[in-house]
Amino acid sequence: MTGTRTCTTPPSGDRWRRRPVHPRASAGPGTGVGAREGTGADARTDAADERGSTMLLAIFFCALGLALVLVVASATSLYLDRKRLFTLADGAALAGAEVWNLDEVRVDGGELAVELDDTGVRRAASEYLGDAVHELDELELVSAGSGDGRTATVTLRAVWHAPISTELVPITVPIEVTATARSVFH
Repeated sequence: MTGTRTCTTPPSGDRWRRRPVHPRASAGPGTGVGAREGTGADARTDAADERGSTMLLAIFFCALGLALVLVVASATSLYLDRKRLFTLADGAALAGAEVWNLDEVRVDGGELAVELDDTGVRRAASEYLGDAVHELDELELVSAGSGDGRTATVTLRAVWHAPISTELVPITVPIEVTATARSVFH
């Protein structure tokens, strides 16, 4: 036999069997008859070869976890800013829908109706946005008007900045929302 030796070890019963022994096994402590695999000089070299691999995994998973937290925080921040912008647009549209005088109300087919004009809706939406308190960046009134004379439509635009935005990597997203409102008489 080349490269392997055999040794005999007593099994739990009466019979003896032969089992191969690793060629580099020595007769030192922790080797030889009845020795466990992975002990002795070979185990020390194997452990030294794998030293630091757990640290790399830990660093990788920490970086992955941090990236996941930042993505979730950014997505939440974008969602909340969009909701804030939509709330402002909804209030501006409601202000534009209520920009009529009582003497402008007319009876149309048995129902009460008012006629909204674009300039009145735009003026009311601008005044509302001037008085409203908000934390949105670069808020802009894109359009405000009434296409059918009954519904006020307001479109707003703002810019969202990521929570981790820096001057080297500016992460900004323009947000635009449209809201409509109508005054209804009961």
